[in-house]
Amino acid sequence: MKEDLRSLVVMPPSDRREFLKRNLAVGFALAVRPISAQTITTDMGGLVAGEVKIPVADGEIPAYRSMPAAGGPFPVVLVVQEIFGVHEHIKDVTRRLAKVGFLAVAPELFARQGDTSQMTDFNDILTKVVSKVPDAQVMGDLDSTAAWAGWTGKGDLTRLSITGFCWGGRIVWLYAAHNPRLKAGVAWYGRLIGDSTPLQPRHPVDLAATLKAPVLGLYGGADAGIPLETVERMRKAAADAGKKDVEIVVFPEAPHGFYADYRPSYRKDAAQEAWKRLHEWLKKHGAVQL
Repeated sequence: MKEDLRSLVVMPPSDRREFLKRNLAVGFALAVRPISAQTITTDMGGLVAGEVKIPVADGEIPAYRSMPAAGGPFPVVLVVQEIFGVHEHIKDVTRRLAKVGFLAVAPELFARQGDTSQMTDFNDILTKVVSKVPDAQVMGDLDSTAAWAGWTGKGDLTRLSITGFCWGGRIVWLYAAHNPRLKAGVAWYGRLIGDSTPLQPRHPVDLAATLKAPVLGLYGGADAGIPLETVERMRKAAADAGKKDVEIVVFPEAPHGFYADYRPSYRKDAAQEAWKRLHEWLKKHGAVQL
């Protein structure tokens, strides 16, 4: 398996060296500072956590991996970033999952397009980086990340799940339609509809009939960017397709980003209830530590 993954690295040596200069952000993304006093920090006691490199089709991308320090192999959960990249909040989410027995890994899916953690203007983040990330590239990078977790000997790919936030919430739905080995997905306030483009040709509502894994959607009723009408469209599309293992929960008073404890959007009650539902969903669908 090691040889198979290494064979994916096909970039010329000079290009590969340039690609490898890309590392994860240190601390929080510039666009989200100052950081809220409610920010949660999960300690590393009993964990192995830190930056790793994931072999992908055209080189390597950085990722943050957390897992229990002893035991294994562990169920694998892919953690998909917000538009701010794999900054401290996403790293902390992986540690929270590792504390309950997962090998959690968050690949930097913008590695080729730019470092959004160092950008301060939201419009620049969206137009200069996020809009230029192809869905097909993301699906391939997530496949490679899962393969890497199995290759380490510490990840059990028979218990593979995915969770993601904001931009990453949309990706969860797409990945559930992409990977037949996936046990379950949990999408946090991910966009459900949109215009078709060459890089983002289809959206969750378009893929409802092709979902290959159970998905739990967690949405805010006061989300100004994701109207409830689009949430209902997704519910209907899943129901019309006979997808009984799709559930969408709306927290009526919660805004977008209600789990992001480092930002003013954080809503403690909704966040804690949603986190509980994540664990219940993964347990129900066989993606937890036995």
